[in-house]
Amino acid sequence: MEVQDIFAILHKWGIHTLGQLAALDKQELGARLGPEAVRMWERANGQSRRVLKLVRPPESFEESFEFEHEIEKAEPLLFMLRRFLEQLAVRLSAIYLVAKELTLRITFGNNQRYERVFKIPQPTNDVDLLFRMLQMHLENFRSEHPIVAVALSTQPIKPAKEQFGLFETTLLNPHQLSETLACLIALLGADRVGRPVLEETHQPDAFRMEPFRSTGFQPVGQAGVPACKRNGRQDACLPHSQDGCAPLRPALRRFRPAVSAFVFLSENIPPHLRSADLNGKVINQGGPYLISGNWWDEKSWARAEWDVQLESGDLVRVHEAHPTTQGYGAARGTWKVDGIYD
Repeated sequence: MEVQDIFAILHKWGIHTLGQLAALDKQELGARLGPEAVRMWERANGQSRRVLKLVRPPESFEESFEFEHEIEKAEPLLFMLRRFLEQLAVRLSAIYLVAKELTLRITFGNNQRYERVFKIPQPTNDVDLLFRMLQMHLENFRSEHPIVAVALSTQPIKPAKEQFGLFETTLLNPHQLSETLACLIALLGADRVGRPVLEETHQPDAFRMEPFRSTGFQPVGQAGVPACKRNGRQDACLPHSQDGCAPLRPALRRFRPAVSAFVFLSENIPPHLRSADLNGKVINQGGPYLISGNWWDEKSWARAEWDVQLESGDLVRVHEAHPTTQGYGAARGTWKVDGIYD
């Protein structure tokens, strides 16, 4: 019988309080309403037993401190952060965990807060390493208001275990690389440190800087790398190779930035090239190769490229900016040397 049905019957009997329910006979109540009514009678008389479920509350790995006086220098702040890291490292090591990331929170005198999350390439409890990471960040930290409180929290994770193959290697000290990147970011800015990623355009040298991911660095191995074989050993790809490799082609060593040049045109053919490093008569040429893009917005660009061979034997790539070029800000007649072929 359901509990709601038992309540309905008890109300019809005139039972509305726990005292009235406890005054009933246990055996008679069980014979009429079943075992669920008996359990209700036992709870009303304090005779029921319920096993407690032990639930461990989630543990928070966070340390905080409010300064008695406002601080304006980094030394007291670094002293507290070092102390926080030592306490967090002891707590994490006691339960066999390591820190995956740190979150720094600074409260200023005007009640504003500053928060920064530090991703750790390889989780660790090394206090010296974690402290250097915070110290390098705070070296160039500036604020218009004094600091009144600081808090440091960490996100724990189990230590990573890796087993590499026979021919796979990894960085000897991945933390040293992260420290070097942190120094570069502190000196140059976060928008100037990363890896270049090509933009979705045909414009030469069009790229953007993408920050390094903080999930660690993968080992360098031989698996999955296609290679052509010759005489039973890995070697460079042969022309017209049937192993999926492209044929050999001359590599263009680009000048970054491109070198300004003077090119004389005769019947739309460049007979002579003059620049700071390359000078001479053009004995062979290919072009012009007209390319353009982004004509639909303010970043439109257009250029005419030439491959020319000088009498000295140098094979170079030059281009002339089109009058509609806006990304380069150049007009017709502006020539530059993009690079030299090997």
